[in-house]
Amino acid sequence: MTAPPTQARDERPLRRWLGPLAALLVFAGVVLLLHRQLSRLHIRSIFEHLHAIPRRQVLAALAFTAASYWLLSTYEVLALRYLRRKIRYPRIVFTSFIAYSFGHTLGFAAFTGAAIRFRLYATAGLGAIDVATLTGFCSLSFGIGLATVSGLSLLLALSNAASMLRLHHSWSLLVGTALLGAVGAYALWASLARGKLEIRGWALRAPGAAIGLTQILLGVADLSLSSAVLWSLLPAGAHIGFVSFLGIYAAAVIAGVVSHVPGGVGVFEAVMLLALPGIPPDALVGSLLAYRGVYYLVPLLFATLLFGAKELAGQRPALARAHELASIYVAPVVPQIAGALTFLAGALLLISGATPGVEERLAFLDQFLPLAVLEVSHLGGSLAGLGLLVLARALFRRVQAAYHISVWLLIAGMFASLLKGLDFEEAIILALILGVLMLGRRAFYRPTAILSERFTPVWVASILGVIAMAVWIGIVSHRQVGYSDQLWWTFALHGNAPRMLRASLAVIVLGSAYILLNMLRPARPEPAVAGPEELARARALIERSDSTLANAALSGDKRLLFSEAGDAFVMYQIARSSWIALGDPVGSKEGAEELVWRLREISDHHGGQTVFYQVGAERLALYVDLGLAALKIGEEARVPLAEFSLEGATRAELRQAHRRAQRDGASFEVVPAEGVEALMPALERISNAWLSAKSTGEKRFSIGAFSRAYLRQFPLALVRSGGAPTAFANLWTTGTKAELSVDLMRFDADAPRGCMDFLFIELMLWGRQAGYRSFNLGMAPLSGLDAHPLAPAWHRVGNLIFRYGEHFYNFEGLRRYKAKFDPTWEPRYLVARGGIALPRVLVDVSLLIAGGVKELFTR
Repeated sequence: MTAPPTQARDERPLRRWLGPLAALLVFAGVVLLLHRQLSRLHIRSIFEHLHAIPRRQVLAALAFTAASYWLLSTYEVLALRYLRRKIRYPRIVFTSFIAYSFGHTLGFAAFTGAAIRFRLYATAGLGAIDVATLTGFCSLSFGIGLATVSGLSLLLALSNAASMLRLHHSWSLLVGTALLGAVGAYALWASLARGKLEIRGWALRAPGAAIGLTQILLGVADLSLSSAVLWSLLPAGAHIGFVSFLGIYAAAVIAGVVSHVPGGVGVFEAVMLLALPGIPPDALVGSLLAYRGVYYLVPLLFATLLFGAKELAGQRPALARAHELASIYVAPVVPQIAGALTFLAGALLLISGATPGVEERLAFLDQFLPLAVLEVSHLGGSLAGLGLLVLARALFRRVQAAYHISVWLLIAGMFASLLKGLDFEEAIILALILGVLMLGRRAFYRPTAILSERFTPVWVASILGVIAMAVWIGIVSHRQVGYSDQLWWTFALHGNAPRMLRASLAVIVLGSAYILLNMLRPARPEPAVAGPEELARARALIERSDSTLANAALSGDKRLLFSEAGDAFVMYQIARSSWIALGDPVGSKEGAEELVWRLREISDHHGGQTVFYQVGAERLALYVDLGLAALKIGEEARVPLAEFSLEGATRAELRQAHRRAQRDGASFEVVPAEGVEALMPALERISNAWLSAKSTGEKRFSIGAFSRAYLRQFPLALVRSGGAPTAFANLWTTGTKAELSVDLMRFDADAPRGCMDFLFIELMLWGRQAGYRSFNLGMAPLSGLDAHPLAPAWHRVGNLIFRYGEHFYNFEGLRRYKAKFDPTWEPRYLVARGGIALPRVLVDVSLLIAGGVKELFTR
């Protein structure tokens, strides 16, 4: 049997919660700070100032917003120039707009933007490394601009930002010098450095003086335009110049980024309130709300309308071409955008339930509806909002039931918004989100139960943060109402505070209960290394499979995860923190989709990362849905047996090798599985001689190791020389006869010259006569890879990892050897998280195949 697999190193639960808990604590501190700052304000006064902003200022803010989002696309153009990639400009503008619209609103723009970019740029030929590099380049450009503006404001005293932010002069000089020094160091490296800088496996090529300088200029221009949006919305009495305001704005942005609060919500506003005491707080808060609406929500609305336009275009033949183009750009990100919009819809309903209704509208409703309808609608709207927050994660994961329930909750939210206070603005927004969700319904196909979707710490923190914000807004909005126990039981037309209290309590209790139940629900038992019962179940599915790789499940060194219906399984093993599946799931399409998601959920629960090794191109879209990226690792050679023969000039080399082996006394036979046991002593002798001659040990996972229990399960291709066994290979077959292949292949020193050629030729001839359609020669690792600016660094890692994972331990000339059988070549991929996590994944795969660190470096 093979050696025990490397065990998983589970991350401590506390470690997984540290980031989200820190963000929640920062957010709570900001809420307390804002509460003190706004303790004397009234919601009505804030909204009066919001509505009083002149139209020309709003139009100016919209113009600055449009210019800012256009400038963001130039980040991408510059990054693609750095990558030496060419993509049509309309696709760049579209992708940039979608990525930044959702990234700005949801926060963590580098991560949300990378996911959207990968899905939209993949069809243009960009891989995971390209997108990760592009995203990092854009984030770096923004950071350089932010550091330049902040450093100049502090060091050169171009504004009174330091005094407004209450920084001592010496600290201003120190921080300003450090920021500008970092920018200067980057500019020098970008201009003068040669070669590449490698950091944790990530190769950085110096961009050159032109690109480096453009990065700085674009970063400063981007920050200036986005700050101009808020500056143009300030009240008329705000006597602050743009240069002074720019330094404060940069400081607020830095605070929002450092806090890790999504979108910097609350943190950005708190810094602005502290730094601008000369502006009346109610007027400044009104301007900040307008800024959030213009710079964040308006672009998000336009991004949402693009989805509706995409689907509606498909209903008109005259717009078929537009629909086709929109499908290419939009379809890959429907679940992510639908989930984000649903989460925002939930937040909207909760915040609406926390704020007072408009008295005139309430009075109008009172003429037609009984009070009970208003009370029930108010509570129902808040509960619908909670439900949408909970379901958003399942929409990200394409769960079908989540789609149907979300549709009904959005409809309920629309009616609740109208019946509780004639809030038609909210109803229109919910209707738009409902339309987008319904038009993208085909993207939600997973039949998984909603309760099986476990929350991650980030999702728990996000839901709790929205609930906390809604409760705080409710407290601030009804601050003028003195608390008493009778409020809980007060039902009146203008009883806004009692309704807020009841809705908040219901949301807190039900939301907390659901989160606790989700977190405390017992996890499904993890599969151990497959035993006799599991192997028997797998064998039945292997018989119906078209892929010989499915036979690798019978090696006994893997864990098997079966679908609920038992009609599919995935084989995997754990190496350090990587949960590595070998090949695509085996079995039905529905079961395979279920298993891919289940393996991801199990590995997430243990703080691991999901990896699929040696998969084909057919299911790449499914893996991309999981947020994984595909890295091509080679090509698999498959010989069509119906066309294979030794006749013709192109087969002269094979024909000569075959005849030479026969003259040297070689003979071939296929031994059935029940006859293998009698040959075991000879087979073990051949195997030991082969391992000794190669100075290597047994490999694992992707191929079998020599084991009596393993070999007796398969037929055996045997070559004899002078009547004595001299070479063998166990046969992987399929019940459908779609494919024939070999796994463990060994020969000794007495084998005739060209023994392996002889074995392959005889096997192919035997397979053709037995009715098999193709012969799988296995993978040629690292063949067929595209040239890439980062290729040398990544290929060095790839050569280390895949050097020891196949039947042949020297890949030089391997593709040339297989090519003489005139096969068709099909790409094979490793699917995992992209970016700087990839080298670690490759090392884990290497350790699993080699059997340990020592074996990895032992030939």
